[in-house]
Amino acid sequence: MTAFLQEMAAGSRERVRTAKLTCSAATLEGQARNVRAPSRLQLDPSGFDLIAELKLRSPAAGPLSRQSDSVAGRVVAYARAGAAAVSVLTEPSRFDGTLAHLKSAAGALAPLAVPAMRKDFLVDPYQVLEARVAGAGGVLVILRLLPRDELTALLDCATASGLFVLLEAFDAHDIELMHELLAAHHGSNQLLAGVNCRDLATLEIVPQRLLELAPLLPASVPRVAESGVVSIADAGRVAAAGYELALVGSALMQGKDPGALASQLLAAGRAACRKP
Repeated sequence: MTAFLQEMAAGSRERVRTAKLTCSAATLEGQARNVRAPSRLQLDPSGFDLIAELKLRSPAAGPLSRQSDSVAGRVVAYARAGAAAVSVLTEPSRFDGTLAHLKSAAGALAPLAVPAMRKDFLVDPYQVLEARVAGAGGVLVILRLLPRDELTALLDCATASGLFVLLEAFDAHDIELMHELLAAHHGSNQLLAGVNCRDLATLEIVPQRLLELAPLLPASVPRVAESGVVSIADAGRVAAAGYELALVGSALMQGKDPGALASQLLAAGRAACRKP
């Protein structure tokens, strides 16, 4: 595990420890059972969709949003542009995220039937329940971050909570583990297979990895290109490579008209899917 992931995992475990001091796991489970069912992830029959991301800061690029920006306004713009889901960063130390952002986003998206996804460095099922209580419809799980038994615990909790899960891989070894986990959860229609092309040592984007790793991904679940789609051409390229979704954050956060860019990315990806 890289120093960056070690830092993120340690911080995540400390957040869980602190949260449990004020709200026990049993209490949180009770709250999760009593919240409204989240919106389901619905994919377009065109064969290409977008997970638009709310990310206030990037460890590599610095601040991506003005303090005056409205969380609700931005995620609604994404949804109205056609995004199938909205990813919300909740990690505070390097991404300026909070659970309050997730709750605000989920509340704004609910009338539009678009799910919010908690994106964080999850290390404990407690955090899956936090996402559920905040109104999320899905969570991201980083395969590199935990041993298999702990990953399974996260998946089991998410499945029991009715949440979809984006399994995030960085290399071929991660994808091997992804295949094993998918086999163990055979029949679940709530799993997505993602490739993040960010280099975890340098934090730089290596877009070619999306194309190199695409053939290794399972074809039984929707495949997601992460951290390499910043232009219309990129959207067409990953769609042609077999990805059914793209997760786009920085480009949308930095764009002057994120709704228009989201629409353009979707159109480019869907056009590539239609080509023989």
